[in-house]
Amino acid sequence: MVEPMVVTVVAVKGSAPREVGATMQIWPDHQTGTIGGGALEWEASKTAREMITAGQTAARHSMPLGPQLGQCCGGAVTLQFQRGANGHQPEGRNLWIWGAGHVGRAIAAVIAPLQGFEVTLIDTTQDRLPDALNSAITPLVATDPTRLVAHAPQDAHHLILTYAHDIDFALCDMLLTHGFGEIGLIGSTTKWARFQKRLIAIGHDAAQVRQIVCPIGNPALGKAPQAIAISVAHTLLSTGCFDAKGTA
Repeated sequence: MVEPMVVTVVAVKGSAPREVGATMQIWPDHQTGTIGGGALEWEASKTAREMITAGQTAARHSMPLGPQLGQCCGGAVTLQFQRGANGHQPEGRNLWIWGAGHVGRAIAAVIAPLQGFEVTLIDTTQDRLPDALNSAITPLVATDPTRLVAHAPQDAHHLILTYAHDIDFALCDMLLTHGFGEIGLIGSTTKWARFQKRLIAIGHDAAQVRQIVCPIGNPALGKAPQAIAISVAHTLLSTGCFDAKGTA
């Protein structure tokens, strides 16, 4: 299999379509990701494919956007071209999505293309996972999802969206003990009131329990999976958490 050419924005002067760290991966017949700007991406893709054909592994190009590419931004970007899937992979926030139902799939689809996230999508059987996934999503099958908690980074963000309240509760219990960056739990205020009471009753600190965000999303945007996904992505990008309080 042909390794992709990873194109990364490593420097920006003036106005530019994307920020430093934005990446795209180029193969001979397709590409993923974006560095912004139609003309810039076309030129970067052309250069990357020429390098693949010529057997080149690395290069760096500074590209003035206005005079060279005719883009209205007027700034300049420096692009790093590196052969191989691991050429430049900026470390992103780990987002573990527990449950690949309608909401889990929608959130994964919205978050995965964004720069700065490494998405893991988990469910109990293979047939519960989508057949086609964005290359930025890592699928995991676990008959007992709680056994995976020990393998999650302790600073990971978690969204608990499974098909069963018992599994949701067990994951909350395990993650509170394991450590986490943020936990979002799908459900009503009634479900969350019951969960809080039970979690405290089995020994979890009340203040720590209240760090779990439930419900997730902004109710003003609606309850459709795509609406929840857009809301969660917005709050995660703007505040670094799943709490929609104070967001539009």
